[in-house]
Amino acid sequence: MKYRKMGSLNWEVSVLGFGAMRLPMIDQTTVNEGEAIKMIRYAIDNGVNYIDTAYPYHNGESEVIVGKALKDGYREKVYLTTKLPMWSVKKSEDFDKFLSEQIERLQTKPDIYLFHGLTKDRLEKIKKLNLIEKMEIAKEKGLFKYFGFSFHDNFEVFKEIIDYYNWDCCQTQFNYADVEYQAGIKGVEYAGSKNIALIIMEPIRGGKLAIPEDRLDTKPEIKTILDKSKVKRTMADWALKFVWNHTKVSVVLSGMSNMQQVKENIESAKNSAINSLTKDELQTISKLRDVYDRYDLVSCTSCRYCLPCPNGVSIPWVFRLLNELGYWGEQRKDRILLFYNRMAKTPEELEKKLTEEEEVDGAASLCIQCGECLEKCPQQIDIPDIMEKANGIFEEGRDVSELFY
Repeated sequence: MKYRKMGSLNWEVSVLGFGAMRLPMIDQTTVNEGEAIKMIRYAIDNGVNYIDTAYPYHNGESEVIVGKALKDGYREKVYLTTKLPMWSVKKSEDFDKFLSEQIERLQTKPDIYLFHGLTKDRLEKIKKLNLIEKMEIAKEKGLFKYFGFSFHDNFEVFKEIIDYYNWDCCQTQFNYADVEYQAGIKGVEYAGSKNIALIIMEPIRGGKLAIPEDRLDTKPEIKTILDKSKVKRTMADWALKFVWNHTKVSVVLSGMSNMQQVKENIESAKNSAINSLTKDELQTISKLRDVYDRYDLVSCTSCRYCLPCPNGVSIPWVFRLLNELGYWGEQRKDRILLFYNRMAKTPEELEKKLTEEEEVDGAASLCIQCGECLEKCPQQIDIPDIMEKANGIFEEGRDVSELFY
């Protein structure tokens, strides 16, 4: 494992951090706890010393499982981060309530506590409720050592937040497909110029930048780029190497879902280095970026923060079908429609399926444009607008090009 100085903190942090948002699942709702603990401990045994979780991950199970994984002497080997669910904070006292609950779940105090998913509106909430003062008091009490924020907005807001306070650290989304998305490369450079410990999330864009070898034939444009590259590596390795190439990056979080991913990412980390990518390698990455820019209709990472929808819309699933259609085009529309048409399209149909205790996915037609999801989405996606477009495509037969281009 390789290590880097973590900003102004007196830490040597592993370049790979374990993100506990995509733990292995038994089914759609149940985490495979035993396998998750095994994976976390394997990562620590192989040099990973940074673990990241948060209040809502896996409906609260993530913090509990991480706490169990850090028993038996593992807690002393890592730096642990969790986050305050800003969307659920309504009054100043909620800060103490959530932190206390999270310490209980984790069965330990975190090293870092972050404001989760800051946007411009949530910065105003911090100011209104004096939450910086709450952070400072909790830090003085020894409930954690450092605090900062994770971020989902544009660069201008990122700069405003960075300049608002003398933060210990910040966490932002960055990958080769998102160099100009949200804070982007400008945010990485700006945080680094302030010597703030920089934690990177979504380096593989929720898994979208890691197409398995046996499925590359279905993505001919991408396969051609990789085949022509002088350097051969997995897509996950390409994505991680890009982020590690940047001087300002301290630790890169990977949301690993199986042991094979853990092992591959550890090997990738061992071969990482700053400013190590050649001109040819950067050109390969640039070509891959162009492909993803063309085919992604919705920049959703399937974090599922938007759920549950009060009207039953399965928002990430609708987005996934849209992105599949964006990539494959009209040639696969009939097949994609087969999946869409299995979804509940009316409140009555949704209620009936729920009564029958089926696994229910709600279609875009259930969206009533209430906007509750807008506050929850860390990607700042205009979900009601996209649902209206999805309804036009899947229900009214309109073309993607008519609504998205």
